[in-house]
Amino acid sequence: MRGKFHVDETPPKYVAIAAELRERIRSEELNPHTLMPSERELGESHGVSRMTARQALSLLESEGLVYRKPPRGTFVSEPRVAFQIGSFTDQLSRVGKQPSAELIWSETRDLPAAVDAFDGDRAHAVQRLRFADDEPIALETSYFRRSLTPGLFERDLSGSLWHLLRDEYGIVPDRARATVRSVVLDSHSCTLLDIRAASPGILLTRRTFDTEGRCFEFAQDVYRADRAEFEIDAPLRPADGA
Repeated sequence: MRGKFHVDETPPKYVAIAAELRERIRSEELNPHTLMPSERELGESHGVSRMTARQALSLLESEGLVYRKPPRGTFVSEPRVAFQIGSFTDQLSRVGKQPSAELIWSETRDLPAAVDAFDGDRAHAVQRLRFADDEPIALETSYFRRSLTPGLFERDLSGSLWHLLRDEYGIVPDRARATVRSVVLDSHSCTLLDIRAASPGILLTRRTFDTEGRCFEFAQDVYRADRAEFEIDAPLRPADGA
């Protein structure tokens, strides 16, 4: 006969404190860039140690709800930008933010190992740092089928590449096949995105097809997990026999 165990369902104090602060942020009682209560203030108001208060703030920081600026303190973060699978430029413009890009490198190269999206064709590869209102938010690495994009590196690569492809090459994006997963960002990405080493990120891997059914782009983009999230809007397919 199995024994009965008592389960303490009371959450740790730091979790309860974080939940209270989280609600104040989400209800906009605490607005973006507002200074959060200090560890000492939280400790005094909740009757806990500074260590417990620090754990509460660290939990909120891991969720991207607050950010630290030593020695000034901890502040409320801007809300995450909600992205869909599509044009970075168009989506930021839609939510009233100013998009921009900084070219890191551009060169002709093969696709990454184990990727055969271009039927053996080499790629025009471009890596760019993407900004929202002058804040770095994503690092894009895009590969374009070389035979479809002659002279790409001679073009202005500071704006929307999809707009460039449409206007200069007649390539119109029609559909994409993508995966989204969580990652720990490498030191190169963290440095460019101006965030702490080993910060959490979102990896978007995408193959994009034009109106003629050709895969013209393979992309691997990393986003700051504290500043971005993805919305998926897709038709549901009924199960077989449903």
